[in-house]
Amino acid sequence: MNVIRFSDLIAAGKVAGQRVFIRADLNVPQDDAGNITEDTRIRASIPCIEQALKAGAAVMVTSHLGRPTEGEFKPADSLAPVAKRMGELLGREVKVVANWVDGVSVAAGELVLLENCRVNKGEKKNDEALAKKLAALCDIFVNDAFGTAHRAEGTTYGIAQFAKIACAGPLLAAEIDAITQALATPKRPLVAIVAGSKVSTKLTILKALSDKVDGLIVGGGIANTFMLAAGLKIGKSLAEPDLVAEARAVIDAMKARGAAVPIPVDVVVAKRFAADAEATVKAAADVADDDLILDIGPQTAAMLAEQLKAAGTIVWNGPVGVFEFDAFAHGTETIARAIAASSAFSIAGGGDTLAAIAKYGIEKDVGYISTGGGAFLEILEGKTLPAFEVLGKRAQEA
Repeated sequence: MNVIRFSDLIAAGKVAGQRVFIRADLNVPQDDAGNITEDTRIRASIPCIEQALKAGAAVMVTSHLGRPTEGEFKPADSLAPVAKRMGELLGREVKVVANWVDGVSVAAGELVLLENCRVNKGEKKNDEALAKKLAALCDIFVNDAFGTAHRAEGTTYGIAQFAKIACAGPLLAAEIDAITQALATPKRPLVAIVAGSKVSTKLTILKALSDKVDGLIVGGGIANTFMLAAGLKIGKSLAEPDLVAEARAVIDAMKARGAAVPIPVDVVVAKRFAADAEATVKAAADVADDDLILDIGPQTAAMLAEQLKAAGTIVWNGPVGVFEFDAFAHGTETIARAIAASSAFSIAGGGDTLAAIAKYGIEKDVGYISTGGGAFLEILEGKTLPAFEVLGKRAQEA
């Protein structure tokens, strides 16, 4: 995808003295006292901000945080805790500016954090009047918030339409490059892992990928529905029997292309859903009526690991079992370590996937870890994200 990149503008000497408006994704989790409990997104935003400051720009950064009511600012909606953490990472004080839509005072080499953008009336609906006001604040708009790229809002889409220059920051550009490498121009075989509790939430992704991939590994409750489609019993396991025909259609579509959806040959079951439940390995054909399938079995895990080690490209979304319970984590750990050991280019995304990557410490062995949950899923569905679309249009106009 052709977009203007912020790094290219810097290299061309077009940033010094310019007013730069960065839309970051600083929507971090907080405890009841307002303390930030996980700061990955803040840390991920730092390179773009540092690049802009080093280039001599007057820098404005904004983000949403939580779910504020438009037009009604409350202290709990404030980006003040984010500013404090950002200041620690940058080694400088970060001033927070409220009521900023009608004008911001910031000099070259300075940085301000503009208060929660979703408090502004018209942000969510991408109001054109608001978008034009936002665009008037800057000379260069930089979208560096992949996590919101699937939403057409004032600070993600509208401002990009009307700003003098609209470009992709390093984080967004890296996402575009990784997604292009994994889905548009993949090294074959391309293997996708799609796991989760329900087929219904991932059905469009499964259908979209069934046209592209050489292997489609399903896990979790989704795998249970596919086991039903393959004529296997699953006891009282989580599944969606009404979507068996849809699962069968995905299997048939893959088969018609000479590709496959591997069905588990063994599983790990328990009689109840609990961390201390007794785990039993059974052949897939031997699941009892009162069994709960909570993981793939070791034989299946080994078979899938071999497939992943031979892949050219791997797309990973979702753990294949209840990996939060150690007795049912073997399948997900085997998959994770196989991806880490593979020479394939791998891209991983989704909250549970990131938690599994962290649990097994393989961050450095995954080719690219996507920062966007919903945006990553929409990419897998084959959708064009609004933020990508508008930046692509602006690049064509330039």
